[in-house]
Amino acid sequence: MKVLIKNQQRHRPLDKTKILNAAGNILSLTNQSMAELSILFVGDKKMLELNSAYRGKNKTTDVLSFEAHIPVEIKEGLHILGDIVISVPRAESQAKSAHIEFYDELCRLLIHGVLHLSGYDHEVSPYMARKMKKKEQEIFNALKKMD
Repeated sequence: MKVLIKNQQRHRPLDKTKILNAAGNILSLTNQSMAELSILFVGDKKMLELNSAYRGKNKTTDVLSFEAHIPVEIKEGLHILGDIVISVPRAESQAKSAHIEFYDELCRLLIHGVLHLSGYDHEVSPYMARKMKKKEQEIFNALKKMD
């Protein structure tokens, strides 16, 4: 597995090692251990631009996922899963509102993004939303046990 991280925000410093470990564990727990994943951390202005350009929604959001549309094998068995973009200010605000740690919220958003890249879509139906939420919680609980 390969996880690439790019931080384009100045809202707060990030612990790259903690994020790499969490992302690696999430990929393993979702049976994506042979995948390459890119994670981009941005501020609200950039997230607004991306959400508007790619989803036609003129508002910011917490996480976006971009599937790799070309099935590229990097080397034997390793494939590109896609890209996840996370708004750090939104993650921080949501963590504060939910009374949870910032890195727990980042993990929740990473899980959400990886599940989207794995074929889950909560916007399809209420059933799929429940199914995805349940899977998110299962992975989050397993991830916490790994800490």
